[in-house]
Amino acid sequence: MTGFDPLVHPEPGLVSAAGLGHSATQMGAFMDRAEILKDIWQAGVDAVRGDRAVTTALAHEQVARPDRILAVGKAAASMAQAARDFFGVDIPTLVVTKYGHAEGLDPRIDVIEAAHPVPDENSLRGGRALFGAVRDLGADTHLLMLVSGGASALAELPAAGLSLHALQAENSRLLAEGLDIHAMNARRQNMSDIKAGKLLARFRGALVTTLAISDVEGDALSVIGSGIGDVPDAVRFSFDPFIVASNAIARDACAARAKALGIPVLDNAETLYDDVFTLASRLGPVFCQSATGLHILGGEPTVTLPPDPGEGGRNQALALALAEKIAGQERLSVLVAGTDGTDGPTTAAGGLVDGTTWGDGARAALRAADSGRFLRNRGALFTSGPTGTNVMDLALALKT
Repeated sequence: MTGFDPLVHPEPGLVSAAGLGHSATQMGAFMDRAEILKDIWQAGVDAVRGDRAVTTALAHEQVARPDRILAVGKAAASMAQAARDFFGVDIPTLVVTKYGHAEGLDPRIDVIEAAHPVPDENSLRGGRALFGAVRDLGADTHLLMLVSGGASALAELPAAGLSLHALQAENSRLLAEGLDIHAMNARRQNMSDIKAGKLLARFRGALVTTLAISDVEGDALSVIGSGIGDVPDAVRFSFDPFIVASNAIARDACAARAKALGIPVLDNAETLYDDVFTLASRLGPVFCQSATGLHILGGEPTVTLPPDPGEGGRNQALALALAEKIAGQERLSVLVAGTDGTDGPTTAAGGLVDGTTWGDGARAALRAADSGRFLRNRGALFTSGPTGTNVMDLALALKT
């Protein structure tokens, strides 16, 4: 499998509202810590946008014109539109994505929007549509498969005897138990007739090219979208897979932007793989005792939910848990957000906290998995809208 690294060209210098470049020593007069963190986060997200990643990969790898384009996941719309624009012809295209993530698509593209993180009836429509499209492709055809995170819930064809209700119940249970993505997807694959290479096993053509945006640790195609863009061990056709965007690329873009702003990068690591409270206990003291500069961390935290969870997701929970650890700090802010622009079942991406965020009701909100409501009331909820990508989460901590 090939990993593809799009070039990042950060703008030099810090830009004020007047459009003038300034050094880091002047940054406080033009942008506060929150605005700096948003700017750096956006630079990371922009570097892994679906349209940018697909366009660059198609050109670099000299991918031949396909006969059919299938795109599934939270970034499916931007990936599919980029592919259509690149080839410049009306290639039959199907997009299966999350509700609200298909704006601006060419109206000739077929779209099915479905639920995430728990599948719904439209998820089954999406699974059936993908299955039919693959099955109906004839000999000598070329299928371009575009896969991004979220595909596990957005498109599904349940295994024989498994109802939608049972599928929803199992997915809800998996989400509540705080399992990592590898454990969750292993279970999802057993419940599905299109995951783990089972979809492309029905392909009777000549070539499948899969371009994938990774939202999993290790960037394994067999795990991204529960392996919906992967193939069985033995196939009768040619198969070319490429990882076109990842958390590492996003983090490196954040680092490049920080350096362009004159901000020292203290670390850049994919280490957000633990329970949110464990991470907060570990990272809080590090951030508080830090030298001036930026910490860049990536990954996907886990959270265990109570029986009747409130409003929020894992990033909002981690942000609020960190707020307790940095309470009283005057020169420290932390942004924790999903690169897809959504956090769990909410429309927020995460939280942006500082030494003043923690307060009355915060601990109860964490216990009730209601961090989103608390953060919103404190003006600390971070909302970006759909981003056109999904490479897990970013945590940025800035000490000035």
